[in-house]
Amino acid sequence: MPTAADMAITFVSCPPEHAERLAQSLVDARLAACVNVLPKMRSVYRWRDAVEHADEALLLIKHPAARFDALRAAVLDAHPYELPEIVAVRIDDAHSPYLDWINASCS
Repeated sequence: MPTAADMAITFVSCPPEHAERLAQSLVDARLAACVNVLPKMRSVYRWRDAVEHADEALLLIKHPAARFDALRAAVLDAHPYELPEIVAVRIDDAHSPYLDWINASCS
C-alpha cells in the first residue's frame, strides 16, 4: 500500500499551446495519474541577464515519486524550452484512497 511519501506533485510551466499535449502524453504513458492544466499564468523571470515576461500554463502532475526520473525525461523530450521548470514536491499527507488511485493509474 503506497504512503503519502511515495507520491509527488511535479510543477512544470510551458507555453499554453503545448500544455494539453504534454499532459496527455504523460497520462498516456502512465507516468502521471492526473495532470491539472492551469491555463493562464503570467511569468516574470530573468533569462540570459534580461527580465522576460511570458504567458504560460502550469501543469500540476500527480505521480509516484519513484517515477520522477522517467517523468522528467519525458518532459525534457517534449518540452519546447531550453531550460524547463521541472520541480517535484513529495506529498506529506493525503487521502489514502487517492494515493491508491495514483499508484494504480501509473502501474
